[in-house]
Amino acid sequence: MRGPHNIWRLARTGATLERTGAMKIVLDAFDAPPALRFVARALGLPFKWLGYRGDPSMPPATRALTALGPAYIKFGQILSTRPDVVGDDMAVQLRVLQDKLPPFSTEEAKAEVERELGQPVDRMFSEFSDAVAAASIAQVHKARIASSGEEVAVKVLRPNIERAFRKDVDAFYLAAGMAEFFSPGSRRLRPTDVIEHFDGVVRGELDLRLESAAASEFAANTDGDEGFRVPQVKWHLSGRRVMTLGWADGVSLGDNDALDAAGHDRVALGNRVLQLFLNHALRDGYFHADMHQGNLKVAPNGDIVAYDFGIMGYIDEYTRRVYAEILYGFIRRDYQRVAKVHFEAGYVPADKDVDEFARALRAVGEPIFGMDATRISMARLLTYLFEVTERFGMETRTELILLQRTMVVVEGVARSLNPHINIWEIASPIVSNYISKSIGPRAVLHDFANTAQVLARFGPRLPALVEDVLMQQSNPAPVDRRPRKRWFALAAFVGALVGAGVFAAIQAAF
Repeated sequence: MRGPHNIWRLARTGATLERTGAMKIVLDAFDAPPALRFVARALGLPFKWLGYRGDPSMPPATRALTALGPAYIKFGQILSTRPDVVGDDMAVQLRVLQDKLPPFSTEEAKAEVERELGQPVDRMFSEFSDAVAAASIAQVHKARIASSGEEVAVKVLRPNIERAFRKDVDAFYLAAGMAEFFSPGSRRLRPTDVIEHFDGVVRGELDLRLESAAASEFAANTDGDEGFRVPQVKWHLSGRRVMTLGWADGVSLGDNDALDAAGHDRVALGNRVLQLFLNHALRDGYFHADMHQGNLKVAPNGDIVAYDFGIMGYIDEYTRRVYAEILYGFIRRDYQRVAKVHFEAGYVPADKDVDEFARALRAVGEPIFGMDATRISMARLLTYLFEVTERFGMETRTELILLQRTMVVVEGVARSLNPHINIWEIASPIVSNYISKSIGPRAVLHDFANTAQVLARFGPRLPALVEDVLMQQSNPAPVDRRPRKRWFALAAFVGALVGAGVFAAIQAAF
């Protein structure tokens, strides 16, 4: 429930960071300025005794986030993929949040499965192990289907997880509202809209029926992708709080020592992760939006296996083209083109200077172009990018939040596999291929075909539209009837006829 009572939750967040010893570590990791350090410590120290104690056996940052709850754990999972931002030591510590959290009991999990699927566990599964992985929202058990003997992974939501997330998200709404009220400059970042977007994503993640559908769609889209697999959904053993997938053996993509011991090529894996993400985002417009190491395995044959499809991203065709043009412009070092695309898409206010914006983008691109990852400070780059967005009045685009966040995570995963990765070289063939297909004569014909197909749907309504136009012409309407409607009907009729003909011609051409 939203309201001022959530101030207590926010105060307790600062107090928990102080009590667990995580406050200074977090501030150091982000290289926080002196003013922010002073405010954070001044607010946290007096209330230190209010903070959660957490598990003393855990490192401070991990201890604080796990004590605070699932929404904070989600934030920690993102940071765990960015050693270049938070440092190697903290990244390793936070990686525990991906799939090694304390599990709830197997008996509770079995009870949840029985309640959801309406049958005794022993009748459905001949084997049902203790939890093999536990994250912020759910945990996974290895099982064997009684009727077929097939090994599967059974994902079960944590008990009362919906209520726990609701409390955290309500506090986040209050924090966003306070930021907008006390700092008018933050409004361009639309913090409340960002939290609303996060809220919608989380609500979807708490319904495993939606995750099952996402896994099924993602598997269909990526069926032909070499070196990539998605486990098959077992629909008859899945529901709102339980999801069953085919079991996938393999090594976690976050365990470099195990990958090396198994003889996998980490350089090739890092390249493939980045290229797969770009392919899914640009080609399909549907991508895995939680691609941290805890959700990726490497099978014995070298295939990358993805799982945990609670957060998926979708971008429409127009946005894909804009995104590809921006990436392509950076790859070609054509900053004027990148600037113009930003203005055409409305990402930068029209009253700003396009040439000045192009120069600011050059200051972003030139220091990192052609560099391997070890020579790029992502923390400094993100700081400068934030300054650029503020200078040019760029607002947060909520429709791109998942895409931007996932890009940061995936690039971090690729870096962890190969610290010397050159993202420009890896991205270039994928982006260039998409550009060649989406911008040019063939793309124009394809767009016409899609438009014609939409117009052709008016076909069944054409007789009624024509009759209505003719009737109104023979019986003139009063002056206040606005005759534009008749001309719209006639235009729709002509457009549908033309569309049907064009669509048929283009279909034949293809």
